[in-house]
Amino acid sequence: MNKNLLATDNAPKAIGPYSQGTAFGELVFTSGQLPLNPETGKLEQDSIEQATHRTIKNVQAVLIAGGSDLSKVLKATVYLKDLNDFAAMNQVYAEYFGKNPPARTCFQVVKLPLDAIVEIEAVAHK
Repeated sequence: MNKNLLATDNAPKAIGPYSQGTAFGELVFTSGQLPLNPETGKLEQDSIEQATHRTIKNVQAVLIAGGSDLSKVLKATVYLKDLNDFAAMNQVYAEYFGKNPPARTCFQVVKLPLDAIVEIEAVAHK
């Protein structure tokens, strides 16, 4: 069984030596997604709510490229620049994952790439 690299124009291009995601067998792994608009290449983070929507849409695009979707996420990891944004991020997150939530870890980090305020990665099944 081989690892398949995932690539889609519906999510931001990788900004380093990594792929947008990988698939192996029945699992799909996304790289951490930022609130980057894939069409403009600009961060959408006037608020944590806006940034969370954009970030989850990017995660979804990579999952779809791998033959999965948000409903099949098994584990998500959320990185926040400021843990005070947790409640607002959680409200948006629940719009996408509220009915069938995956396991999740969320924590504050000192800095994210491009000075983003949120980054999310996911593992899903096909």
